[in-house]
Amino acid sequence: MELYDSEEQQVEAIKDWWKENGKAVIFGAVIGLGGLFGWRYYQDSVTAAQEAASESYTKAVQQLATQGAAAEGTIQGFIDANKETQYAVLAALQLAKVQVEAGNIDEALAQLEWAKTATKDEAVSAVINYRLARLKAEQGEFDAAIAELNAITDESWAGRVAEQRGDILLRKGDTQAAYAAYTEAQQAGDASQTLQMKLDDLAK
Repeated sequence: MELYDSEEQQVEAIKDWWKENGKAVIFGAVIGLGGLFGWRYYQDSVTAAQEAASESYTKAVQQLATQGAAAEGTIQGFIDANKETQYAVLAALQLAKVQVEAGNIDEALAQLEWAKTATKDEAVSAVINYRLARLKAEQGEFDAAIAELNAITDESWAGRVAEQRGDILLRKGDTQAAYAAYTEAQQAGDASQTLQMKLDDLAK
């Protein structure tokens, strides 16, 4: 770094530097401000899109709640139009629930399988895996159901997962493994009140 003998020399050096670099500085500032305003515009656009998706989701789910399976086309249309958003995943979960209630298990499974691939949210993934396990068990796909349960790593689900695993193992006829799963579930923080009855039944 150069040392200047006087304030005048410093001022002259600044003037010379500005002559050489002033245009670049101004250009950089313009580009920087343009980028800033562009980023803000992008953020505003994203926020507006999210709000619109949220409003559409609320309307679609309300229609599903009042009309049931009759609103399937509406909710599916929402999912197709918003596939990149988490709202579509949540809508698929709601639609799958209605489809199960209507006895359309295969369609519900298809919704849940799509939702599983569309979300990166671990909490939502746990819900999806758990519901898939229950439906696959209903169809007699016990090993596939247990595989879905094994995919849930969230400790807050430990009791429910172990109990569901016990239910599936019991349906498979493996009472010893079912008893072990129920015992594991009983030790978890989210253990259900029905566990002791299940253990008592197996102990008879």
